Amino acid sequence: MKGTTKRLNAPRAVLVETSVDGVPSRVNREGVALVREEWRVTDRWWTDAPIDRRYFEVVLESGRNLCVFLDRERGRWFTQRA
Repeated sequence: MKGTTKRLNAPRAVLVETSVDGVPSRVNREGVALVREEWRVTDRWWTDAPIDRRYFEVVLESGRNLCVFLDRERGRWFTQRA
């Protein structure tokens, strides 16, 4: 069977509004009730495709848990299953 391969758990672009310190306050226009955890990943700095991401595990006002990250290389926000 011929076809295209699909990346599992690929990051998806998301709309994030932040507070002054860069912490998500809204995700896709829904309020963030709680930031459970924050961490940073810096890797492959020695290559042409370095990774520099700031991750947040958040709980939205609806109760939904979500992992979002800021790709600091591109200046864009994404969501990805943890």
